[in-house]
Amino acid sequence: MTQTLLFACDLSAENRAAYARAVRLAVENGARLDVLHVLDPYLPRRVLHDLEAAVVADMQALLTDIREDYALPEPATLMQTVTGAPYAEIVREAHERKVDLIILGAHRKRGQPDLVTGTTLARVLRSAPCPVLSVSHLANQDWDDILVPMDFSLTSRHTLRETLKRFPEARLTLLHAWQLPGERELGSYKGYANWRDRELERLRQQLQREVDQLMNELDNVPDIELVLEQGDPLDILMHRLRHQPPDLLALGSRGQLGRHGQITESLLTEPHCDIMLCRAW
Repeated sequence: MTQTLLFACDLSAENRAAYARAVRLAVENGARLDVLHVLDPYLPRRVLHDLEAAVVADMQALLTDIREDYALPEPATLMQTVTGAPYAEIVREAHERKVDLIILGAHRKRGQPDLVTGTTLARVLRSAPCPVLSVSHLANQDWDDILVPMDFSLTSRHTLRETLKRFPEARLTLLHAWQLPGERELGSYKGYANWRDRELERLRQQLQREVDQLMNELDNVPDIELVLEQGDPLDILMHRLRHQPPDLLALGSRGQLGRHGQITESLLTEPHCDIMLCRAW
């Protein structure tokens, strides 16, 4: 069955990198590329009629420029406009078309977390029925090095499966950040050092069992590097992204539940690489 990729196009200069990545992914996977632009429903009907034709023409012209810039053949493409709230229409179209992947450009107002929460990108991430790609880097950069934060939850396990399925040739690094339970309370205990060493060894063995079990659940798994870091998950992840940025970050999304929502918003505010977010199912 042919895959369908949905690219939400806003025709901005910042959106060009995401458009190019969408075209490249469609070509490489033999997928159909649906290019969607959402129009303001409150415009006069006559204006909307004229604007629809102009927008489709601009999307086609931009596709031609991108194909020439990257020397890409033209994938099977469907270009359309719809009217409504952008995030709602993108999610609705993704459901109706049963798309395999949504591609969006990164948020333009970087460094402003309070503005990210209500953006089209953030709202789509909360409700999308499939993985969502947030693209900010040029499409001529291969996704050879992929980082997958791993907490062994259902969401992170599903994210790893999606990553292996879509990028079977890439180098994968699993990053697990952990904190030692009871460390703060027992820090003044005279036998603290011995207790800590025992707990660390127990935790490492438990993590290794989790990794072994996870690898046994997957087929044809390539070499995967497991990196264990002690500390706050967000701090560990951001430090890694700043000092060893991957080509792509594959992250499980659980909506806006507590700490995990803060991690997602921080990454959208300062994208150090392209990001793929996956739901738990």
